[in-house]
Amino acid sequence: MSSYTNRCILVIDDEPDLCSIVKFTLERLKSWKILTAESAQAGLMQAETQQPDVILLDLSLYGEDRLTMLQSLKTNPTTQSIPVILFTATDPSDDSLGFDPSEFVGVILKPFNVLQLGEQIIEQLGW
Repeated sequence: MSSYTNRCILVIDDEPDLCSIVKFTLERLKSWKILTAESAQAGLMQAETQQPDVILLDLSLYGEDRLTMLQSLKTNPTTQSIPVILFTATDPSDDSLGFDPSEFVGVILKPFNVLQLGEQIIEQLGW
């Protein structure tokens, strides 16, 4: 059995259709448990209570400051050790955005190939 089976992934993205597609695909292709949250508040609550193995975080959550959500996850003792992969159309390597690369383990840029998403997650986490 591979080291990446039986994983729990939290997807925080305000696009319900995208959350549904990611959930359906990763549950079928990888047999992972996929949790979804469509707001920063719901995402923080799920991260705290469910302790997922990784969080896929959209940087453009409606009505949320893109840095606040990431910093909230990284300063909360309950969630600070959960790896975060940025799941976004925004390139975080742009220095003007103010991202600290130590706060996330990788980036998956949108648009993405849904059939390759699981492999991208595995690669970025070294599973």
